[in-house]
Amino acid sequence: MSLPKEPQPAKLVIRFLYSDFGAQLDALRALTSDFGPMDFLSMPRDFPYTSYYDAEMGGGLRRQTAGFQHLVAQGGLADIKIRTNQIEAHLLRNGKRQVNIDPGLLSLERLVLATGKNFTHRIYLRDGIHADLTLMYGKGAYRPLPWTYPDYVEPEFLHFLEVLRKKLKLQQEGTFPR
Repeated sequence: MSLPKEPQPAKLVIRFLYSDFGAQLDALRALTSDFGPMDFLSMPRDFPYTSYYDAEMGGGLRRQTAGFQHLVAQGGLADIKIRTNQIEAHLLRNGKRQVNIDPGLLSLERLVLATGKNFTHRIYLRDGIHADLTLMYGKGAYRPLPWTYPDYVEPEFLHFLEVLRKKLKLQQEGTFPR
């Protein structure tokens, strides 16, 4: 019999797509109010991978990645997604999103995103939220799966995750300087 055990807390990583810089700043303010200070924020980059969001958000989308200083319980992923959905809804303009907020939990073993969309590889959590195993860690690197989105396998993003993983490990060990 396996004995249930709470996993180590994970690092909250949030990726943003946005068309309006002001809405992005408002989203960052709301997220830091809810989840504490960021310890990482990438430079915004163009998002050329799909036109899926263009009808709702307009063209010229930008992608940005944030990491948060305080580790979170892995069982809280659905709550985090529910909160990010509320922030997105609060920032609607004329019924359209100005920012898309994709939260995920980075652990030493994997990156799991939260989503409201069901698919064969996604596990239902609760309240309409699913967990999407996006990357697995093995042989010294985060590795994509057949369904991993192309912007999650960019070398620059994988480098960010490596840096955040090193910090996460030190935080879990209690050896990261404060």
